[in-house]
Amino acid sequence: MEGSFHGRTMGALALTATAKYREPFEPLPGEVSFVPYGDLAALEAAVDDQTAAVIVETIQGENGVVTPPEGFLAGVRAITREHGALMWVDEVQTGIGRCGEWLTSVADGLDPDLITLAKGLGNGIPIGACPHLGQPLNCSRPSHGSTFAGNPGGGGSRPAVLDTIEADGLLARSRELGEHLAQAMAALGHPLVAGVRGRGLLRGIELTAEVGPRRGRAAGRGLDHQCAAPQRPAAAPPLVITDEAIDFAAALGEALDSIQPPAGDE
Repeated sequence: MEGSFHGRTMGALALTATAKYREPFEPLPGEVSFVPYGDLAALEAAVDDQTAAVIVETIQGENGVVTPPEGFLAGVRAITREHGALMWVDEVQTGIGRCGEWLTSVADGLDPDLITLAKGLGNGIPIGACPHLGQPLNCSRPSHGSTFAGNPGGGGSRPAVLDTIEADGLLARSRELGEHLAQAMAALGHPLVAGVRGRGLLRGIELTAEVGPRRGRAAGRGLDHQCAAPQRPAAAPPLVITDEAIDFAAALGEALDSIQPPAGDE
């Protein structure tokens, strides 16, 4: 998808549309086509019986927390089934509680063939996983591996993280605090805020002006944010954030005041 991000290894970069990630490493493995995120007509025109897979994020995190239009992901599933292609869902950013569900794709009934996971699965310990919900991979066991694949450190972190999320009720907490955060940001009524997007504790603010270069002024008020797109800063606080820490609407308003460009400032 256009606006996608899937990682910085050569295979993942080949699937990543964003030029700033791709271009320094080109040429990359070929036979990858990109279509606009959310455009089912464009996807249907691009997919045929020779298509191996369609890879999609349930929410585009690096693109500024871009959510798909209603029915888009279900439409992706229908198109891939029609042509015998895999539906491959990247939940590295959205999965394991970040959006209030173990897996947003499964919670929404999408039934994907492949799901890519990492990040939250290890709580800071390097780990990756790729559940395959359809037929097994057609390769012998030793042929699909890497230097650190199956390492005991990463493997041991997974059950500890999952058990803690379940025991502490962090899925429900992510949903509740995420709604609180979104409502607080929307209630600011600030002229720079055009809207708030996202799910759970993955939220993005759509701004009316580009403020990415002024990031330091926001950080100076105790706020750090991801700003992959100049008008889309994102907030992804930890699942264990306290009620007090997440209620920072006043500080956010002050930060927005400080980064709002004066009249005539380009």
